[in-house]
Amino acid sequence: MERIGYTQQSQNLDVVFAALADPTRRAILSRLATGEASVNEIAAPFEMSQPAVSKHLKVLERAGLIERNVDKQRRPARLKAEPMEAAVRWLEEFKQFWSSSFDQLDDLLEELKKVEKKGERHE
Repeated sequence: MERIGYTQQSQNLDVVFAALADPTRRAILSRLATGEASVNEIAAPFEMSQPAVSKHLKVLERAGLIERNVDKQRRPARLKAEPMEAAVRWLEEFKQFWSSSFDQLDDLLEELKKVEKKGERHE
């Protein structure tokens, strides 16, 4: 049975969205948006152990959202934008739907206001 809309790209998006689903991982990505950082630097603001932060980093790395290099004894993490860009492009496909839905809602609200004003005049 063929799954409609299910491609290699959607499998990659599944991994990206799963990684983005966790607030700690989103916070880590926000931190890395300001520049590369070591595990200790990333772990500093969180109330969790370095191994727990490392697990989050591995999830982000498997999703392709970060990359880690070896710099002597450090393994600094750096943000990678390409997978995030693919997720944004996928979400953009729905922007027209959302805009259309909001436009329809605006039209309905305007109609309701007109009906309400007419009702007030006749009272």
